[in-house]
Amino acid sequence: MTERAVIPDHPESATLKFKTMSTLLITLLLCGLFTWLGLPAMLRALGLHPHYSGPVYALPGKRALIITTSQATLGPGGKATGVFGSELTAPYYAFLDAGMQVDIASIQGGPIPIEPGSFLWLLAAPSDKRYLKDATAQAKVQASAAITTLNLRQYDIIFLAGGWGAAYDLGTSAALGEQITQAWAAGRVIGGVCHGPLGLLLAKDTDGRPLVQGKRLTAVTDKQVKELGITQTPQHPERELRAAGALFESRQALLDPFANLAVTDGRLVTGQNQNAGVETAQTMLRVAGGLPRP
Repeated sequence: MTERAVIPDHPESATLKFKTMSTLLITLLLCGLFTWLGLPAMLRALGLHPHYSGPVYALPGKRALIITTSQATLGPGGKATGVFGSELTAPYYAFLDAGMQVDIASIQGGPIPIEPGSFLWLLAAPSDKRYLKDATAQAKVQASAAITTLNLRQYDIIFLAGGWGAAYDLGTSAALGEQITQAWAAGRVIGGVCHGPLGLLLAKDTDGRPLVQGKRLTAVTDKQVKELGITQTPQHPERELRAAGALFESRQALLDPFANLAVTDGRLVTGQNQNAGVETAQTMLRVAGGLPRP
């Protein structure tokens, strides 16, 4: 049998193949790097978790409480949900860095469910990344106090965190409504962002009227709820707060998840969505008597 001769690759052909493979690998690496760094940057440019450049405040020796949902699913057997990560972490570190003692509570107490997607690399806020390295904060979230075990009048600031889970329990908790009523009568600064202001619905003003009646505030809009396609929740903040007599304000964007607004009415401070967490917390610090930090 005659053997076929093996003709070696020409040196120029081998060099061309090497250059082609190298170019392909570099292109893939650059695409991956752009995806890893570029998508978060693009979302920030559109308005997600904008950098806060306003004044920051100190309130040492005072106490802050962050209250979250205990609802872990979108209805019975539904997709996992809970508090949206940055709506808990942004105020937590704003108050902690102000020198406050910061406690975390939920409607039922115990481990707090966190919206699974809120810590994704393209969505995570700086406060989320700090939280993921903070064993102390994580321990507080895993062992949150039930609101029925607390006296909210012992806190100077009360912050209602949002997330889809809050649409199931914050606005229907009689215990939370009574606690907010007492804290408001005691002169405390109260606020929240996104779905969090639903926790104001059952609270009363000092004259017995609904606390939100006639007050300027904001929360997640009906438009954002529709844009995100999660309309099955039992309460929608804009709808419920308007029906309760609130003077609802909002700011629109091409897509409302990129909008941002904080509204102050006396001791009531609210933010439209996850983008307003830091500004809302810093405004609450100012209203509570905080002094500007260098």
